[in-house]
Amino acid sequence: MRYAPPGLCVNDFALLRDEDGTYTVLHLQGPWTAEFDHLRMETSYGRATSADLVHWQPQGTAFGNGLPGRFDQQAVWTMHPFRHGGGMAMFYTGVSGLTADGWPLQAVGLAYSDRTDGTGWRRHGTGPVVEADPRWYRTGERMGWRDPFVVRDDEGEGWVMAVCASDVSLPVEVSGCVALATSPDLEHWTVHPPLVSPGDVDELECPVLERLDDGSWLLLGSIGATRGFDAWTAPRLRGPWTRRGSLGPTGSYAPRVIAAPDGSRVVLHTTPRQVGLTDAGDRCRGMLAQPKSLVVREDSAPRLEWWTGLNAWLGEETDRPALHAVGDIGITGPVEITLRTDTPDDGASAFSVGCDGKNLWVTGPGGIRLGETVLTEPAATLRILTIGEYVEVYADNVFALTALCYSGHSAPWTAVTEEHSRTIPVRPIRLPDPHRDDASAVWPGP
Repeated sequence: MRYAPPGLCVNDFALLRDEDGTYTVLHLQGPWTAEFDHLRMETSYGRATSADLVHWQPQGTAFGNGLPGRFDQQAVWTMHPFRHGGGMAMFYTGVSGLTADGWPLQAVGLAYSDRTDGTGWRRHGTGPVVEADPRWYRTGERMGWRDPFVVRDDEGEGWVMAVCASDVSLPVEVSGCVALATSPDLEHWTVHPPLVSPGDVDELECPVLERLDDGSWLLLGSIGATRGFDAWTAPRLRGPWTRRGSLGPTGSYAPRVIAAPDGSRVVLHTTPRQVGLTDAGDRCRGMLAQPKSLVVREDSAPRLEWWTGLNAWLGEETDRPALHAVGDIGITGPVEITLRTDTPDDGASAFSVGCDGKNLWVTGPGGIRLGETVLTEPAATLRILTIGEYVEVYADNVFALTALCYSGHSAPWTAVTEEHSRTIPVRPIRLPDPHRDDASAVWPGP
């Protein structure tokens, strides 16, 4: 339901699907620590497999830093593997070291494998295949040249790469952009001006390009300042691109798109945790969250909805307390739904979800707001999912809000409106690995 390898945190990732239907995730990984040094701790890719995108089995490390003196000697960051010939190609971010002011020096490299399961990688040469061009992008201090994503060119026989970069024509604090490069053969690249440069984004990370059924394109980009991700659409790869707004709320990051077992498109993303598993702990790299359905219609912005593939993991409805559960409620006015209480004996609310129609929020102990959003349209129904400390809220079936809360005891879900209070039946969630006992296990409650 959520995944991280034993004792480690998950950061950016990539998804593969083999011919037998097996899914593979390659992900950045690092230890649990309050002071996370991504230059010394994200030095390898973990690998896990799944038959259903929910139950993941760790398979060990699949790739790591390059030899001393090479462009990827310091760290390896976000990757994009894909089928190529009878095997795979993978573009990935390499960090060689730091600038004088301590900024990571980034470039993009290439590796090949004769296999299709995410293993057996061999580097193409000893240097990067594409670097930032100073005509359009920052190099050196405050540079960006990472998170490559490669697709077939829709205007020729070659390839197109999207890269997280920094637009040199803009002030650094709003210079986040998606760079563009093209290649006839995956090994020789020409860098072009930005594909998308919004002018109001600090970092536009982990770009994803997805070709839709009608031949148009979807671009997803994670926004550093909001820690969510936005969507753009275009009739062709080179644009014009239209910004369609937020697709993933704050707390959801680094999305990837893949076909689910039923053939539908789904999005998976990362979700953070908090150091020490307490509400006072700093946010840190966390886990892979469960899939959401990607819905794209001509007459509306893309959105993420509840994925029905999760229903197989839900039990029968009950009024009993459940730490991991899904509940549905219809709303006609302001409502506050208590999910956990201060004490086991039905004390004050320690964790709740509220909505007054257009404003949606999550509160912790003492009514402190842990997350909130303004809905584009008044909601008539809410679906709430909790797994340990993690909560997701769907408004009229659309993914709208996520938050973390490590306080309180499980209690029957109670909805309070202006007129009355009532118990909300829930469907308990069956966890894939309920007996895990390591730093990456789901929070078991107080």
